[in-house]
Amino acid sequence: MALHFDTIEFAERKSKLLEAMARERLDAVFLFAQESMFWLTGYDTFGFCFFQCLVVKADGKMALLTRSADLRQAQHTSNVSDIRIWKDGLHADPVGDLKKLAAEMGIKGRIGCEFESYGLTHRRGRELEAAFAGVADLIDVSDMVPRLRVIKSPAEIAYVREAARLSDLADKAALDAIKAGADEGDILAAQHNVIFANGGDYPGNEFIIGSGRDALLCRYKSGRRVLEPRDQITLEFAGAYRHYHAALMRTVIVGEPRPLHVAYHAAAKEALLACQAAMKPGAKAGDIFAAHTGVLDAHGLGQHRLNACGYSLGAKFTPSWMDPPMFYQDNDWPILPGMVLFAHMILMDSETETAMCLGRTYLVGAQGAETLNGSALDLFTR
Repeated sequence: MALHFDTIEFAERKSKLLEAMARERLDAVFLFAQESMFWLTGYDTFGFCFFQCLVVKADGKMALLTRSADLRQAQHTSNVSDIRIWKDGLHADPVGDLKKLAAEMGIKGRIGCEFESYGLTHRRGRELEAAFAGVADLIDVSDMVPRLRVIKSPAEIAYVREAARLSDLADKAALDAIKAGADEGDILAAQHNVIFANGGDYPGNEFIIGSGRDALLCRYKSGRRVLEPRDQITLEFAGAYRHYHAALMRTVIVGEPRPLHVAYHAAAKEALLACQAAMKPGAKAGDIFAAHTGVLDAHGLGQHRLNACGYSLGAKFTPSWMDPPMFYQDNDWPILPGMVLFAHMILMDSETETAMCLGRTYLVGAQGAETLNGSALDLFTR
């Protein structure tokens, strides 16, 4: 089997889940998030775009319901031995098959369910609730596994550090490729090439790249342009290793920077370091956001910043590498040792079409945050 952790690690994770289930008096959980399945069993697939469910009973028994296309995937990449197949067809009824599986496993009473999951569409969710009405109480436990996953084990941290190394290689590849006349596609290709060549994975979402006025965007979009003699280009990307992510973000200037670039960069750097200082055990996710706003608003840049400034990172699948908690106002999620956090300072001045972004990944320790990548916070010009 292609498992990336040993049996002891998986047993500890299962024990933590069963303890959480016991606290909530759950007879079973229905896991739909691919991240939950990967964390608990090693199951590695993008087949969650179709209906599939990992059933975990309070006594520790597990069964996976999936499609025939993922049978061998589950056999090869997971420690699940009981794999059931729902059959594709005009009258396919995977929710009905899940109901039969639950009855066979003797599941009734209180069932925890990951309703907030890309693996459970609203349509299937409604079918699920209808199927189990009068049979069991479906309890929303969407936060249960994410709160367990957010604290990384030593084995996971080793993968995060490798992801961070890959992100630094991608950063260097981009900086080497950025110059007047360079095509954005060549810059992207250089980043992906060095990650894949060094054993990395596809990231949870597309790399963000945009130059000129598109440097103000913080999402990927289709279409490329060639860099001009005086230009700006924003990059947000992540090294990914065994699906664990380490993200990095920066705006690079081609030619001579404008005065606003210099001023905005100084503010972004100051804000990032303030966020870094706030990443300590006992703090809340909202404290990191408050550090961000405190600096940028003091510089008079409140209208150019976002309403969130980062999030946790871990083993994630498409469509996003973002994990909770997110850093926004008053978020009371506690910051604890073993969390991997990405903070991004994003300034977008639409009136002058000036962009300036700066971000990197940290590991929270007993005393505070350790920088994992992007050690140089200079304003890079090419």
